[in-house]
Amino acid sequence: MTLPVTSAQTVGPFFRIGMTPLFREEFAAEGVAGERVTIHGRVLDGDGVGVPDAQLEIWQADASGKYFEEEPEGAEEFRGFGRVPTNERGEFRFTTIKPGCVAGPENSAQAPHLVVLVFMRGLLRHLITRMYFGDEAANSSDPILTLVPQERRGTLIASLENASSPTYVWNVCLQGDNETAFFDV
Repeated sequence: MTLPVTSAQTVGPFFRIGMTPLFREEFAAEGVAGERVTIHGRVLDGDGVGVPDAQLEIWQADASGKYFEEEPEGAEEFRGFGRVPTNERGEFRFTTIKPGCVAGPENSAQAPHLVVLVFMRGLLRHLITRMYFGDEAANSSDPILTLVPQERRGTLIASLENASSPTYVWNVCLQGDNETAFFDV
C-alpha cells in the first residue's frame, strides 16, 4: 500500500499559493535613489532547457549599501526584496536599483550584488546564490566572490548588455558544465 504525497513532503502543487502575492517586476519605485538597472535571463535545467515554474527571490541593499532592516525609511518605495517568476521558457526580468557596497567579513567591502534564492517544483530546499554586476571593479576584491574557485566565478557575474539603459543578463544553470555556483549556508 502506498500513500499519496502530502503538501509537507513536496513543494507542489501548492507551490505558487504562498509565492504569488510577492511577485513583482519593479523592485524600486520611480524616484528611489540609485541607478536603475534591468536584469533578465533564464533558469535552465541540466539539458539547457528553460524551467517554466521557477521563482527567484531577490534580497539586496539600497544604493548606499544599507539593507531594509538597517534603515526602514522609504519602505513603500524600496524594500530590497521581491520575487520574480519564470515564464514558460524559463525567462525572468525585473528592474531595481544597483545596490551599493555592503560591509563584509573583517570590515571589508563587498562588491554590489544581489542575494538570490531559487525555488521550483521538485526542490525540497531552495538554492542560494549571488549575482554580481560584470562592470564592477570591486568584484576582484569581494571577500565572498574570491572564495569561489576562479573557473566558477563567471557563473555569478551578470554581463552588461546595454550601458545606455543599464541592462544585465544573467542565467541560472541548475546543472551541467556551466552550473551556477550555489552556496551552502
